[in-house]
Amino acid sequence: MTKIPHLRWLIAFALFLAAVLNYLDRSILGLLAPTIQKDLGINDDQYASVINWFLVAYTVAYLFSGRIVDRFGVKISFALFVGWWSISNALTGFAQGVKSLSGFRFMLGLGEAGSWTASPKAVSEWFPPSERGMAVGIYSLGGAAGATIAPILVSVIAMHYGWRAVFLISPILAGLWLIFWLWLYKKPSEHPRITEEERKYLLENMEPASTPSTESESTIWGHVIREPLVWQLMIARLLTDPVWYFYQFWMPKYLHTVRHLEQKELSMMWMIFLAADIGFLAGGFFAGRLIKKGVLPPASRIWIMAIAACCVPLSALIPGTASVSGVIYIGMAICCALTAWLGCLTSLVVDIVPKKILGTAFGLIACGSALGGILMNKGVAWMANSHSYDQCFFIMAVAHPVALVLLWSLRKKSCST
Repeated sequence: MTKIPHLRWLIAFALFLAAVLNYLDRSILGLLAPTIQKDLGINDDQYASVINWFLVAYTVAYLFSGRIVDRFGVKISFALFVGWWSISNALTGFAQGVKSLSGFRFMLGLGEAGSWTASPKAVSEWFPPSERGMAVGIYSLGGAAGATIAPILVSVIAMHYGWRAVFLISPILAGLWLIFWLWLYKKPSEHPRITEEERKYLLENMEPASTPSTESESTIWGHVIREPLVWQLMIARLLTDPVWYFYQFWMPKYLHTVRHLEQKELSMMWMIFLAADIGFLAGGFFAGRLIKKGVLPPASRIWIMAIAACCVPLSALIPGTASVSGVIYIGMAICCALTAWLGCLTSLVVDIVPKKILGTAFGLIACGSALGGILMNKGVAWMANSHSYDQCFFIMAVAHPVALVLLWSLRKKSCST
C-alpha cells in the first residue's frame, strides 16, 4: 500500500476543509439577513431569536457531542456531524417564516458543534505539543476561510438564482468531503499509509497514549465537572467568543443599517474574514516558535493571547470612525486578534485536559461559547433597537482583557496525559 509522507498534515487539511464547510453554512444566514428578513417579514427581534435557536442547539450539542467523540471515535462521529448539519442547512432554503427558519437553524446547531469537539481530539491523536498550535490554526483557519469565501459566493448565487438556492450547495460539498474523510482517517497506530519515519517521530514526541476510560458516564462527567480549569476555560469562552459571533452574525447588519451598505456591497466582509484567517495561522505559528525555544506549551498560548487581548479593545474606536473603509480596517485588526486568541485557547485546552476526557471536557468548555452567544444576540438586538450599536462595541472592548486575567494562572499548568 502506498505510504503518504507527512500524513498528519493531510489530516489537518481534511479538518480545515470541514471547518470551511462549517463556517460557510453558518455564515450564509447573516450575509443574506437583509434580504431574508424582507422576504419573510422578520424583524430584528425575531432575527435574534432565530440565531438564538441555533445557539441553544449548539449549546446542547456541545454537551453531548464531546461524549459521542470520546465513545465512538473521531472518524465516525465527525462524518455523522457533517452529514447532519449539511442536510439541515439545505433545508433552510425551504423556510417559509420565522418558525420554520428557527427550526432549521436549530437542526444546524445540533450538527455544527460537533466539528469543534472532534477536531481537537484529532489533533491530540496526531500532533505533538509543538505542532498543535499550528494544526489548530490550520483547521481554525478553515472556519475563517469559509467565512471569507461566503460573502462572494453568496452574493453571486443569490444575484442569479435567489437566496434560497444558496443553501442548496451544502449537501454537494459535504458529500465530497465525506468520501475523502472516510478514506483518510484512522489513528496513527492503525493507519496503513503512515510512513515509518512519521510513526517514529510521533512515538518520540507525543505524550504517552491514555488508556481508554472504562468509567461510567456519571463518573466521567463528575471528573470533568470537578476540574476547576474546565470552568476557567468555559467562562473565558463565554466572555470572548461572543465578540467573534458578533462579526459573523451582526457586523453585516451593522454595515447595512448604520453604514448604509447595500446587500451586494456586504461582500466586502471578506476582508475582515481574511484578516481572521491570518490570525488563526499567526497564533499557532508564534506559539509553536515559543515552544521550540523551551517555553512550556500552556505558557506559549497565554503569551500570544495576552498580545491579542491588547488589540481587541480597538473595538471602541469603531463608533467614532467616519469612513466605512476605516471601520473595515479596524475590524480586520480586531478579527486577526480574535482568531489568534481563539486558536491558542483551543490549543490550551488540548494541552492541559487529560486525553481520555478531552472530548467531554471540550464540549462543556465550548458551552460557554454558545451561552455567551445567546446572551450577546439578545443584548445586541435590544441595544440596536433601543439605543444604538455603539454600546456593543464598547462592551466588546473589555471582554478579552478580563478573560486574560482569569486564565493567567494556567500558563504554569503541566501538559495532559
